[in-house]
Amino acid sequence: MRFEAIIFDCDGTLVDSERVGNAVIVDCAQELGLSITIEEALEHFAGRKMADTIDLIAQWLGKPVPDWFLPTIRQRMAFAFEERLTAMDGVHELLQKLLIPACVASNGPQDKMQISLKVTGLLPYFDGRIYSAYDCGSWKPEPGIFLFAARSMGVNPSACAVVEDSPLGIQAALSAGMTPFGYTPDGDDARLAIGDTRTFTDMSSLHDLLR
Repeated sequence: MRFEAIIFDCDGTLVDSERVGNAVIVDCAQELGLSITIEEALEHFAGRKMADTIDLIAQWLGKPVPDWFLPTIRQRMAFAFEERLTAMDGVHELLQKLLIPACVASNGPQDKMQISLKVTGLLPYFDGRIYSAYDCGSWKPEPGIFLFAARSMGVNPSACAVVEDSPLGIQAALSAGMTPFGYTPDGDDARLAIGDTRTFTDMSSLHDLLR
């Protein structure tokens, strides 16, 4: 392979968590009197750090959210993930075939990723190589989380492939000087066709793309 390491986003790339997690946000927002659909939540919140999501909800409400809001979201998400979370189709098979080191780099906190990867059986593939934006203080679309992951693995950024499902993640990978691959299981390739990003809809095809 022409790459020395591959960096995976977590939510929506390795684990099918975007719809599950955003459904929790929708329910909590409704308790504040804000009515939004799951489609609207996915459009505006997917790939964002939670602080930005909270700020946007407060903006729509026209007032700050109460102190209980964020802890409640985190708690309910953890329960929802343990009950309903699954790995994206083909991820286990792909990881079993990889010949280069792989890691996870996400805007989410460590405890959320640990739960997601453990519940879906993916944790053994990445144990010790799970990097959070909270660890380095840089959130996508800033490149810092990817540069932090590459440095931690001892790999030059230019030798890293990045697998992402959001425009924010693609922008971060490009800014880091890495090669992004846009995962679009819904077939909406145009959403991630940023720069020279290669898009794909099936995890089983990624192994060949990496060559």
